[in-house]
Amino acid sequence: MAQMRQQKDRGIETLNHALRALFRTTGLTAAVTDREPKALKGHRPDAGIEIAEGGNRFQFFVEVKAVDRAVALAAVKNRLEPYGRKGVLVAPYLTAELAQHCRDRLDLQFIDTAGNAYLRTPGLYVFVRGERPHGPTAPTATGARGAGTATTLRAAFVLLCKPELLNAPYREIAEAAGIGLGTVGWAFLDLERRGYLAAAAQRRNRRLLEPARLLDEWVTTFPIRLRPKLNPRRFRAPDPGWWQQARLPDAARWGGEVAAAKLTDHLKPAAGTIYLEPAKAREALATLVQEHRLRADPQGNVEILDAFWKLPEQGTPGDLVPPLLVYADLMATLDPRNLEVAKRIRERYIEHALRRA
Repeated sequence: MAQMRQQKDRGIETLNHALRALFRTTGLTAAVTDREPKALKGHRPDAGIEIAEGGNRFQFFVEVKAVDRAVALAAVKNRLEPYGRKGVLVAPYLTAELAQHCRDRLDLQFIDTAGNAYLRTPGLYVFVRGERPHGPTAPTATGARGAGTATTLRAAFVLLCKPELLNAPYREIAEAAGIGLGTVGWAFLDLERRGYLAAAAQRRNRRLLEPARLLDEWVTTFPIRLRPKLNPRRFRAPDPGWWQQARLPDAARWGGEVAAAKLTDHLKPAAGTIYLEPAKAREALATLVQEHRLRADPQGNVEILDAFWKLPEQGTPGDLVPPLLVYADLMATLDPRNLEVAKRIRERYIEHALRRA
């Protein structure tokens, strides 16, 4: 609890810094009005704020998060979606490129501690970009630094997919995550250090803290720290619709756009992503290449990666990867059509698992 309180205090400090910077660059006065706002659709914002302009007062709910990549912005956009025009990201600093991305690609309102801002609601429009931090570095919100090793990412993945593993024997967790038995304890220590795991004297009492935030961090970090280590290979299929009639080998699972299309019927895949069990990858890949006339191509529309988990199917077809991985694959593309489908998958297949964590 003390650690969570410290994180909350650091977030409020960052928020106050950003509100002072907003006044410096725009003349708008703002104040924190609610440090403990109520949750909406399972998401609790970090604070409520009020901005005054020309006799009018505008209320917003904010998420305080350090962001240095566009995929992280997309994750925040999804989290703030229930608040509509009242949702605002507060960041220590956004580069000019990320600020432009917020406005032009995501329509994500934000303010930062350098004085950059994008606010667009009836009666109020602000867009400032290119301001650089003044004086000492602003306080850092939780989430962008120390996001864990590839081992922690593997462990966090299976815990988010199957929260019951939190209190399982280490051997079972190691097998599910594809990590060494001796690294499970270190993964738990890393999660605890960063405020995602409640300390427990007894194994059966472990529980995740703020699983939705851990999910967003995982989705943001996966393409950078874990995905490149999954032996990525690219091929090209001669027929763009080849996946519709394809029957994958037992060691293969659809991810990405094809998996999303099968889960939602709301996407026409432009690319195929397949995860293969490493122990059977050579045979499975040879079968795929032969049956579907795939040819190696660094820019191809079919990506093959190594699977990194061993989990039973839970409510989804057996030829698909877990919905959390489908969600992460879509978010990593930054394609607006994929982001909309990713939101559907999170709501339909992921949120209920987070509530069990």
